[in-house]
Amino acid sequence: MIAAALRLVEEKGDDFTTQDLIKEAGVALQTFYRHFGGKDQLLVAVIEAMIAGYCTTLEARGRLLDDPVARLHLYITTTLQQLDTGNPRFITSQHWRLYQIDPKAMTAATKPFSDLVQRELEAASADGTLTPRDPEHDAWMITKMVLAVFHHYAFDEAESDIETIAEGVWEFCLAAVGGQSRPSRRRVSKRRRP
Repeated sequence: MIAAALRLVEEKGDDFTTQDLIKEAGVALQTFYRHFGGKDQLLVAVIEAMIAGYCTTLEARGRLLDDPVARLHLYITTTLQQLDTGNPRFITSQHWRLYQIDPKAMTAATKPFSDLVQRELEAASADGTLTPRDPEHDAWMITKMVLAVFHHYAFDEAESDIETIAEGVWEFCLAAVGGQSRPSRRRVSKRRRP
């Protein structure tokens, strides 16, 4: 049923009914209600599956990198670059709506990303490249920062390209955990006073 819901989300966003779902999944209505209390519980499971699948793919890409800081960079910037693909408005609108209904379930849904970040913070702390104060808490804060920026730009027009925004978030997060940024090639324009 979750796979069927993912297909419907891809096609319609959240604009599908329970009847659409059971038809797509090829199950009876009773089967749906045996597994889910309603559409909201299904959407929680869908978001959880989307994030878990995304994090599995991201982690596989990270295994190609030897450096925990490089993996952390990959996780943060690639996640924000997803704003240019897929359906970021579905994730954003449903995340906040469902968070009001079941904050524990939605916190659990985003935990795979926090876990990825925490592992890299711990690895970077162990090899001396970063100095997080508390890797678990810092991972939570980084996740909240990434979520906030993602949710903001899912609906608001970006003032610059998403890659630049993602790099800016990365620089902020890197500084927060004691990392040194590379000199930027971007020039900061200074406003002239009249």
